[in-house]
Amino acid sequence: MKSRWLVIALALAAACAFAFSVQLGKWWAIGDVAEIGPFGSRHCFGAGECKLGDIGWVGGGDRWMRLGMATWAGGLVTTFMLVVMSARLAAKALPKLVAKSVLVSIATASLAGTAFVATFPGVEGAGLARGAWLFMLGIALALAAAISVLRAPTPVARG
Repeated sequence: MKSRWLVIALALAAACAFAFSVQLGKWWAIGDVAEIGPFGSRHCFGAGECKLGDIGWVGGGDRWMRLGMATWAGGLVTTFMLVVMSARLAAKALPKLVAKSVLVSIATASLAGTAFVATFPGVEGAGLARGAWLFMLGIALALAAAISVLRAPTPVARG
């Protein structure tokens, strides 16, 4: 692969975007009062005390909370697969099977993330925040990296 290091950089940037999205990113924000993400939330309703906890208080129900967990897990699995693909590329291998696995993990995480956003129960004043945007950026970068690996010509074995 001629542009091996570019593809490695794309894959690692996508891995970072996915990891930051599901671990650190708030997917919805309500001013400075609350943050809601796939793994949990922080809300400061009351006399200046903030609570970290699950997303049950939003009112989405068990199905929506499970979609949040699936989004979180899908993001982390995709992060792992992208790091594995980057490592194989850095070792001068052409990991086409890993790239196919990356595409499957992107599809799975995207499906869960889309359903998580689409079924958001809605909280007054909530707006889409950086976590969801990072997730979408991760999808785009990961697709570019995986497709680049799959389109690379397979070296012919000599001997």
